[in-house]
Amino acid sequence: MAIAVSSSSSSAISASNLQHFAASFEVKAPRIVSVQLLNRPHGLSSGVDYSRKGCSVKPINVKSKRNDLIVPLSANTLGAEVEEKVETVDYDGLAKDFENASPLEIMDTALERFGNDIAIAFSGAEDVALIEYARLTGRPFRVFSLDTGRLNSETYKFFDTVEKHYGIHIEYMFPDAVEVQGLVRNKGLFSFYEDGHQECCRVRKVRPLRRALKGLRAWITGQRKDQSPGTRSEIPIVQVDPIFEGLDGGIGSLIKWNPVANFDSKYIWNFLRTMNVPVNSLHSQGYVSIGCDPCTRPILPGQHEREGRWWWEDSKAKECGLHKGNLKHLNGNGNGALHVNGALHVNATPQVNDIFVSENLVNLNRIGIENLARLENRKEPWLVVVYAPWCQFCQAMEGSYVELAEKLAGNGVKVGKFRGDGEQKEFAKQELQLGSFPTVLFFPKHSSKAVKYPSEKRDVDSLMAFVNALR
Repeated sequence: MAIAVSSSSSSAISASNLQHFAASFEVKAPRIVSVQLLNRPHGLSSGVDYSRKGCSVKPINVKSKRNDLIVPLSANTLGAEVEEKVETVDYDGLAKDFENASPLEIMDTALERFGNDIAIAFSGAEDVALIEYARLTGRPFRVFSLDTGRLNSETYKFFDTVEKHYGIHIEYMFPDAVEVQGLVRNKGLFSFYEDGHQECCRVRKVRPLRRALKGLRAWITGQRKDQSPGTRSEIPIVQVDPIFEGLDGGIGSLIKWNPVANFDSKYIWNFLRTMNVPVNSLHSQGYVSIGCDPCTRPILPGQHEREGRWWWEDSKAKECGLHKGNLKHLNGNGNGALHVNGALHVNATPQVNDIFVSENLVNLNRIGIENLARLENRKEPWLVVVYAPWCQFCQAMEGSYVELAEKLAGNGVKVGKFRGDGEQKEFAKQELQLGSFPTVLFFPKHSSKAVKYPSEKRDVDSLMAFVNALR
């Protein structure tokens, strides 16, 4: 997409008039935030004397004061003919030019182009790398963050560490107190576990972000393509923001930079270790993608980093709304289709191969699971997994569940599976205790009530211990 930037020049100003005008009207350039760099062993010298720079901090949610009288005054006083020139910036082409560029080069270009009208969005996770890249450019930079009121204590401590390490002040944005109060009073503190995270994120994150971006012309994010294959696999290095508005208002008024889009997690962490950059202590506890405390948890080896976010939901499009431009909805098709970066999902249920395929497993349909649930005196106890084949958590436990079925074959316990997504999801929620996929149920021999497996451990030994405790 190309953005047109207007500028003006006079074609009828005499040399004497110009000299008189210049002497009587001095234009001063606006001052921008300076950032004092700390002396660190790994710091790079930029040749800039930061001690002589001024510091004039402009909050990102306040519209800048622009002197719009300069051109009209010259035109009215001198009777000049003003001719408008339009500079067009092709950001699609620029993104292609940066495909093989380093994050440092991209960061330098972004800061150079937008000066004080651009800021780094810092979440308290590994995107501290963005701040380090900005420091290495030697240019002044700004950082803002969204304080949702539900962050981990470790994240708040990390914010303080980063501010002291880089000698900066992070510009915090907070949710509207009245909106938060209304949400909590009406739905409680943990409503997102029942009706999804979108409403809470909208109040605590998206709306504060919208206010922040209205004071900018560009922002810098830590999005990477490897973070979420379902929603971020096609993010460009630089783009016209498709959702949020900038300082001048209207769609197209904000530019979004993603300097590390083409670099994976391993690259980022090697950079952080090499540069001795401070990191959130939660990372050493198994947290990879870090958000709010109630909605973030550590992940297991082999799990994707986004599986630690909103884990109770079965959606593959795990976005809070800050980057909802990555999700492209198809309107007017009447079937609830969702277009995620080119992949079409009808009713958000993509077509994938079935899982838990084994001769030792019974595939239960709706009638079969209903009959099993009604029986009060079963000949044999049953272990049943309620699953969705596209769910990464279900896929992760497939091997152990199939192995368990093999061990229990001929040992007096039937092992089955029931696909509970799509049209069966409401039934599974109401009748089979489905909260999230996978849900494992044990139907005892002499009981009409199924017992839900309470643990997140899905290895063979843990599942076997559950079965042995009840049969």
